[in-house]
Amino acid sequence: MINFKLNGKSTKLDVEGDRMLLWVLRTDLGLTGTKFGCGESLCGACTVVVGKEALRSCQLPVREVRGKEVTTIEGLAGNGTLHPLQKAFAELGALQCGFCTPGMIMNAYALLLKNPRPTRDQIISGMDQNLCRCAAHKRIVEAIESASRKV
Repeated sequence: MINFKLNGKSTKLDVEGDRMLLWVLRTDLGLTGTKFGCGESLCGACTVVVGKEALRSCQLPVREVRGKEVTTIEGLAGNGTLHPLQKAFAELGALQCGFCTPGMIMNAYALLLKNPRPTRDQIISGMDQNLCRCAAHKRIVEAIESASRKV
């Protein structure tokens, strides 16, 4: 039995501990906002936040989140209101196909949890390991800068 907090709610699952969190979220819990990208922790499409850390769920056994707080893209919006990062990504067109967007936003969320007012260089460095095949990186950085002024 694995107990953890998921998007603010207590979650208890009877699942094998070595099952990757990505598949538990997507298949067992129906939270498909977290994407499967490379499956090797290289692209960031599967990023979730555990505590205040951005982690790649494709390489994270679910037993590693026992007793911890996990936030997915589905957990950011509250009371029907988008998180400032989600708003900024939409307003500034920081996406094209949108496949990488949940991972980008979750990585940026963790970045802002640790440093609410990052410099442009800190944003670029912090987002360096999240890949966007559509080349929206400039607008992604601008969206994070915009959101950092509102959180």
